[in-house]
Amino acid sequence: MKKIAFLLLILTLNSCISVKKYNERLEKPISSEKLKQDIDYAYLKLQKLHPTLYTYIPKEKLDYKFDSLKNTIREPLKPLEFYFKLAPVVAEVRQGHLRLVPPEKKLTKKEIKKLKEQKGLLGRLSYYVENDKLYVKDNPEKVANIKNGSEIIAINNLETEKLLKKYEPLITSDGYNTTYQKYSMARRFPTFFTVEYGIMDSVKIDLKSENTLDQKIVTREKKSKEDKKKEKTDKKPTEEKKTKDYNPVTKSFNRNLKFLEKDSSIAYIKIKTFSGTYSQKFYRETFREIKKAKSKYLILDIRDNLGGSLAEITNLYSYLAKDKFRFINDLEVANRTSITHADYFSHFPNYLKPIAAVGYLPSKLMSLLMVRHKNDKYYLKSQNIFTPKKPKKDAFEGEIYVLINGSSFSASSVISAKLKNDKRAMIIGEETGGANDGTVAGIYSTQKLPNSKLKLPIGLFLVQPNIEFTHTMKGVTPDVEIKPTFQQILERKDIELEWILKEIKGK
Repeated sequence: MKKIAFLLLILTLNSCISVKKYNERLEKPISSEKLKQDIDYAYLKLQKLHPTLYTYIPKEKLDYKFDSLKNTIREPLKPLEFYFKLAPVVAEVRQGHLRLVPPEKKLTKKEIKKLKEQKGLLGRLSYYVENDKLYVKDNPEKVANIKNGSEIIAINNLETEKLLKKYEPLITSDGYNTTYQKYSMARRFPTFFTVEYGIMDSVKIDLKSENTLDQKIVTREKKSKEDKKKEKTDKKPTEEKKTKDYNPVTKSFNRNLKFLEKDSSIAYIKIKTFSGTYSQKFYRETFREIKKAKSKYLILDIRDNLGGSLAEITNLYSYLAKDKFRFINDLEVANRTSITHADYFSHFPNYLKPIAAVGYLPSKLMSLLMVRHKNDKYYLKSQNIFTPKKPKKDAFEGEIYVLINGSSFSASSVISAKLKNDKRAMIIGEETGGANDGTVAGIYSTQKLPNSKLKLPIGLFLVQPNIEFTHTMKGVTPDVEIKPTFQQILERKDIELEWILKEIKGK
């Protein structure tokens, strides 16, 4: 027992030392020459691995962007300072899944344990961004009695307008879409702020509400016994939680079915994310219930759904299609070997990595055999997910309405584009944040820049729905455009859903 205790002590000390060394490196400036090497390395990897690097920006223009960046690097920079230089250039590729990962300080086990005992800080509020202004959209926990709709003028005397302008170049959507950025900024603002200014125990927030200025202090409150008990209860699995994919953070189901009329004539499915978890069971039971209820109309709500599993949306479409269909085109890759650079070990927990190592080389060989060359491009050979499919026996045969907005991204855009192209649904809302004609995602190859150690995950697959492409370089445009105002959002008015219900009633 003494030997085990001593070993644990040694491991703990080593862990603390490695964390300390890592954090010290973040504070150490890197020479301009080494930073220029990192810029060249990042661009070279993008050219080798990204299947459609120049879809939204010509090669000459992107070459110029990277060369110009190198010319601005004249003195040593810390990794975070370098991040704010390189990330906007990576964003010029205009692929929403492609982003440079900001460097974050590591925490010791003691610090992690302390944070787990506390509630969050800025992340406890939800935000709305408009015209370089930051508003509180929702404050479900009544943190510091901050009113919904309040404008946040400053945080710790730092003007939010300046912060937003600094962070804006770090965010991009697919192509020339402009609806996605404000949603992404509203989600990611707390992360950007924390990365730049560190984890704090409290912040001072200057607010403006109804032309009245106010100041609030938000602190990391310690979790109460009731909070911990609730968290423990939330994490307990049940069949309903599994099937509907319960999210303990939002304390809500990620997918749900309800009927909006007493006669069950209108079925409403809300899907917050295509997580893939137990989704087959959910759709099997859901569409069986809809068929039994003899619903005439189906409303599919994928607003604020950032995407997820390709297998899930393929399966979902098989419950919406009327005829045999092909959902996804063959996946395009950059070249014959790019797929061999995929993040193989990231899919395995640490305790399984030694076992996974045995299959590493066979996996790489299999990857090479899966690639075929056609018309000067490279594709993955057809697998089950890409082959034509028949509708499910309980497939919905009535009229379909799909609700989208600027935060409908990735897989949400893929299924919306397919439904619109096949004239299987009426699309209502706001242009999606993800591209109509496909996006680069799937699996990633995470490149670590040699000197700054910044991480650059690069998507390896061009995922495209089997449709007639629009070539607009934008998102899926709705058949009927409806965009709620901030005031309507605060008042919980769902004007898009109201429009659909009125439309159905008119029929």
